[in-house]
Amino acid sequence: MLRLLAFDYGATSGRGMIAEYDGDKLRFGEDYRFANNPCFIGKGFYWDFPALFQELKTGIQKLSKDQLPDCMGIDTWGVDYGLLDRSGELLGLPYHYRDERTDEIMEQVFQVIPKFDLYAATGIQFMQFNTIFQLVAQMQERPWMLEQAEQMLFTPDLLNYFLTGKAATEFSIASTGQMLNPFTRNWAFDVLEKLQIPKRLLGEIVEPGTLLGGLSAPIMRELNVGSIPVAIVGGHDTASAVAAVPATSENYAYLSCGTWSLMGIETKEPIVNQTSFDMNYTNEGGLDGTCRVLKNIMGLWILTECMRSYEKEGFKPSYDEMEQLILDAKPFLCFIDPDDTRFIKPGGMPKKIADFCRETGQYVPQTKAEILRCVKESLALKYRYALEGLEKLKGAKIDVLNMVGGGCRSISTCLFTANAIGRPVIAGPAEGTAIGNLMAQLIAKGEVKGLAEARQVLLRTVETETYLPQDGAAWDAAYETFLHYL
Repeated sequence: MLRLLAFDYGATSGRGMIAEYDGDKLRFGEDYRFANNPCFIGKGFYWDFPALFQELKTGIQKLSKDQLPDCMGIDTWGVDYGLLDRSGELLGLPYHYRDERTDEIMEQVFQVIPKFDLYAATGIQFMQFNTIFQLVAQMQERPWMLEQAEQMLFTPDLLNYFLTGKAATEFSIASTGQMLNPFTRNWAFDVLEKLQIPKRLLGEIVEPGTLLGGLSAPIMRELNVGSIPVAIVGGHDTASAVAAVPATSENYAYLSCGTWSLMGIETKEPIVNQTSFDMNYTNEGGLDGTCRVLKNIMGLWILTECMRSYEKEGFKPSYDEMEQLILDAKPFLCFIDPDDTRFIKPGGMPKKIADFCRETGQYVPQTKAEILRCVKESLALKYRYALEGLEKLKGAKIDVLNMVGGGCRSISTCLFTANAIGRPVIAGPAEGTAIGNLMAQLIAKGEVKGLAEARQVLLRTVETETYLPQDGAAWDAAYETFLHYL
């Protein structure tokens, strides 16, 4: 029996999960959950990295109290990073990708590298918080930090480094930064040189599914535990989530549905051309040499921020109560574009939604139920828009959508999505990211030979639920209206 430990850090919370592999399927055991609370300090918005690292150590102690795992791995959200000085110490708190310092940076970068040239070199969707734009902003605001920095590590690599003492840059997480060449699977050095980003910051790229090393001696002494091998997994949580898609057909798309929604297809080669540029699709790294051609969509962040505002007013329904509130609300009153830039920043989300509807000449939602239903319907219709784009790139119709992540638990999300796209949605596993993390550990330990074999383990392990589309004519009409607001 192989004992594995997966740590999955999301943008709002994290978890450590123990699992056992008997050579046939995974069995899941105890888990450890914790909050991820970024904070504003002065003018900046930062991750509380010391607290996140402490949660990692606490989770190891808690989940290893009876028996040490045979392997562990860490995945996190994308694009963000920490800087190490010449002595290997952290230079300041890592910035949160929603920090406003990158608000005007993209257009400045395009003055140096034309937009299409940057896309052709990296194949990455343009989002203002991509690592390349963060680094340019840092060179402008805090150049002394980059002057003192010896190495840059993305968040999962940074956690691995302070856990093991060994620095490595995992491929899937590095691919989120818009600094890699998707064809060579190495740094786009010509791009970095034009932007004067120091090459010394960037380490050798390591593929997921390899072993990094064991816990460092100081960590073992502090935690009073023995050595635990640490695997380099799909460090980007979406790469891990996609690895956990229990696909039975090649003609499928995936939707990793959480704080962010990532909809895409798995390919052997990147798709980088004028069409993918015009539609702003991204090419990120996956396990076993795969490429994730996908679209980033704002996701359930909008809903979470609405509920955060409502809780301040004393409105705290249970999950089931909120679901019923959404399902009972009148449909198709109004729509938002979930990717409108006003929805990126935290705070005041219900007002932002009302303002969008007012500015676009729509009915302005009056009740909490109307606002929440507007968000869920708009997300489902944006998924249809993204799926149609994938079909253009693929050159073929996609038959089914596999949904993984926390959104799988929501009947309204799954049902609205099936209705909007007009094809079946196979929902599950909800814990896809942590399970994909475990899949990479099995590969690193030599228990399975690659992603295809790992997915056979997955199919024997997880259960899914299928949602069939309903009310096609009504959703088609809603989609035609929705397109006016993109």
